[in-house]
Amino acid sequence: MSDAWLVGRARELRAAVQSTTREEQLSIVAELDVLLDEARTRGEPLMVADLLRSAAMARLSTPALGPHAEPLLDELLAHTRDNGLPILRAGTLALQGKRMILAEKEDDALTEIARALAILDDPPAPKTPAEKRIFNRSLVTALVDCWQGLNELGLYETAEEVSARSHRAMRESAGPHEITLQMFNLIEMLLAWAIRLERIEHTEQAREKFAVAASVAAAVEAPFTESLFRLREAPAIEQIGLIAAAVALNDPGPSHIERLNRLFTHRGGDQEQGVVAIALARCLERDSQGDAAREVLLTARREADRSNTPTSARLNLDRELARFEMAANPALPETVAAYTLALEQELWDMRESRAAALQTRRNHERLSAEHGAIAAQAAQALQDPLTGLPNRRALDERLRALSSDAKTQPLSVALVDLDGFKGVNDTQSHAEGDDVLRVIASTLRDTLRGNDFVARYGGDEFVVLLPGAPSGAAAAAMGRTVAAVSELPGHLSRGVTLSVGLVSMAPSEHPEAVLTRADAAMYAAKRSGGNRVSTAMQDAPDAT
Repeated sequence: MSDAWLVGRARELRAAVQSTTREEQLSIVAELDVLLDEARTRGEPLMVADLLRSAAMARLSTPALGPHAEPLLDELLAHTRDNGLPILRAGTLALQGKRMILAEKEDDALTEIARALAILDDPPAPKTPAEKRIFNRSLVTALVDCWQGLNELGLYETAEEVSARSHRAMRESAGPHEITLQMFNLIEMLLAWAIRLERIEHTEQAREKFAVAASVAAAVEAPFTESLFRLREAPAIEQIGLIAAAVALNDPGPSHIERLNRLFTHRGGDQEQGVVAIALARCLERDSQGDAAREVLLTARREADRSNTPTSARLNLDRELARFEMAANPALPETVAAYTLALEQELWDMRESRAAALQTRRNHERLSAEHGAIAAQAAQALQDPLTGLPNRRALDERLRALSSDAKTQPLSVALVDLDGFKGVNDTQSHAEGDDVLRVIASTLRDTLRGNDFVARYGGDEFVVLLPGAPSGAAAAAMGRTVAAVSELPGHLSRGVTLSVGLVSMAPSEHPEAVLTRADAAMYAAKRSGGNRVSTAMQDAPDAT
């Protein structure tokens, strides 16, 4: 199996899992797990991410398996972080939102989608044409994952914004399957939006959404013929319930009944069957088959309780059933209808509050990310890029802080210089010299206490601050470090040893003065042959 075959097969299974029986869904989940294990053994980061996403999505699409997606999504979040894949990380957060929606934790879902959108608001720019193709595909996928969550939460305006952005991103790299999926998503959003508008009696706006959905349904036929959704030689309207429902809802009537009846029994996506049921019920109602229409809605509502149907889609079915009940029973008091409308308006207002909360959390996540980036830049400004140790600027700040803190007294200061380092650079290479510096830096860190501060002072010099260390303890500690370096294997140390000058900082002594004294003590160690510690603890002045 080639890498391309693995990814392609996962793509086929993702398309199939949305509209098949539960038994077949379980079979797809099992096959995707096998493909995921194979991808893990190969270790290519993008392929592993794609298979993890596919395996998680299959579980989210299969009734009762939603909770089993959690460990896969956790693994995918860690994988995208460790491999520097921010766009795929955003998509994973959106899938986390989908899992929260299935668990009826919609506020938590809102937070996850806000985090995803914050990443996508300012994604890293690709550097090469090849990177741009991968970037565009990943961006489209992440935006679609966000869109689905927003649609299920009823945040249609934001979903429309995300859908338009996804369409722009896919222009350069999308094939017929991706274009078809994008159009399906748009139709699903428009139909859900229109039905929701009807519930608050915004009928004219609802008609406009139905009309646009029907026009997109007509346009999808061309890319559909080359997509993975096409299962047999027939138009999309004969195979996909969503397409048939879009056309029927725009102009309900008896001519759609036979087709919708057939597609209603064929399982579609999480929201598709509910939309097909509403379209079929309205066509039956126009054909004076009110009892049959009501039975269709009841069947869909029972199925919604057994499947992964979002709350918003179940409410649409409930509202449609209530409308039928009121039409069949004109004796119901007008107050009931008024009460129902008032509740619908309150739900709509809550939806607007939810949209505001999403934007607030999105802005918060974006600002947090910017703050983190600034903090990271500040940390880099205090770090030596070669060894990873604090640099001289960081040393100056720490020395000033420790010297003014009574709790850190006595404060011992050691200046460390490498014996024989010039020969490594001259006779071997600067790359070898850099390796030696990294080895010495690591050894210094490993042999000293956790609260001791080690910095690269410049060139082949290091400074160690030992807070709370009396002269004897500091000398013993630095002696252990000198011994550890001298015992390093030759291929690591290249024969380099340490000369250490150790002094004790006097009260009120200026940092530059104590470093000058430590430097003088270090040269005394060199004059004595190196590979040793020279102390000048008794020479500290009382003050500068």
